[in-house]
Amino acid sequence: MPDASFLSWPFFHDSHRAFAAALESWSKERLGELGGDAHRAGMDGAVRRIVRELGNAGLLGACIPAAYGGRAETFDVRGLCLAREILARRDGLADFAFAMQGLGSGAITLFGNAAQRARFLPAVGRGEAIAAFAISEPQAGSDVGAMTTKAVHEGGDYIIDGAKTWISNAGLADFYTVFARVGDEPGPKGISAFVVEAGTPGLSVSQRIDVIAPHPLGALAFSRCRVPEANLLGKPGEGFKIAMSVLDVFRSTVAAAALGFARRALDEAARRALERRMFGKTLADFQLTRAKIADMATAIDAAALLTYRAAWVKDTTGGRVTREASMAKLFATEQAQQVIDQAVQIFGGAGVVSGATVEALYREIRALRIYEGASEVQKLVIAANVLDDYKPKELPLT
Repeated sequence: MPDASFLSWPFFHDSHRAFAAALESWSKERLGELGGDAHRAGMDGAVRRIVRELGNAGLLGACIPAAYGGRAETFDVRGLCLAREILARRDGLADFAFAMQGLGSGAITLFGNAAQRARFLPAVGRGEAIAAFAISEPQAGSDVGAMTTKAVHEGGDYIIDGAKTWISNAGLADFYTVFARVGDEPGPKGISAFVVEAGTPGLSVSQRIDVIAPHPLGALAFSRCRVPEANLLGKPGEGFKIAMSVLDVFRSTVAAAALGFARRALDEAARRALERRMFGKTLADFQLTRAKIADMATAIDAAALLTYRAAWVKDTTGGRVTREASMAKLFATEQAQQVIDQAVQIFGGAGVVSGATVEALYREIRALRIYEGASEVQKLVIAANVLDDYKPKELPLT
């Protein structure tokens, strides 16, 4: 990691620096070999092995509470962000595998009862169970309240019918956190959350989806899928609150992944600029190249400040950080796209060759501006929070 100076910022404790060092060391030693598995054993096999080895190394402890084998009492968002930044800088699939262990089990950590946590979380931390988060539908992405998947209470079970799409780890996960509408209340009010284990009759993978950066992604179908009442997370109707609480934690980590991709792009671009000769000079000798490098480095530092500000606020206050997390995700993902584009430009034709590092980064970053709330949605969220501060407040009665 050429620039690790950000670890000295006051956002971090020594425990964060030690965790970052351990993850950096593991990534350097293991990810080169594991990355080849995507070609040798297929993408699903590669993700399974990465998850297992992260678990064996104790690094998935960042995804679960200490009571179940984790490294902190509850979510340490700064640790999650550091992990995603470091992994993304080296391998997009490794970042994906790590992130889904936390996102897929996050609702259990935050809202599960003791029995649910004991049943699922230790296996997540050991890398023995792969988790997934199933909320999006064909006609309900950012508009969660428009979901139509239904769960009907029948005896001691819930019967789920409907469809989910854009589900990471579809067909690979051992369990899914699934959101469905219970009752007839419109919008977000009627949504509940369930843990649905793979292999449950009535649950099937209806499609695998190939995307610009290869990750295991697909669609799920539910046809009279019977889920025990014991698998309900929280109370009926709390699903929207559960989903937003999970995203409030993990949205900042998307910014951190974008930051990792951008840092790798700067690494590659700086080396290229110093090595590539043109007209008797190196690219780094040209002012236009230096201007690009300066813009890239400034954007990265600004994104890092927003990202770790959001994580620090969440960790230290425990409250909602919707505004801070949305700002971090919006800025970091948009700026990373520009940083990576500049890196491709510095590489020239070599930057668009399939398999080149900057070409892979170009494909990796694009989805981050969409998932867990597209950039346009983040702007609406930020504006709503800002404008709310300017609304007249009711005066207390005297």
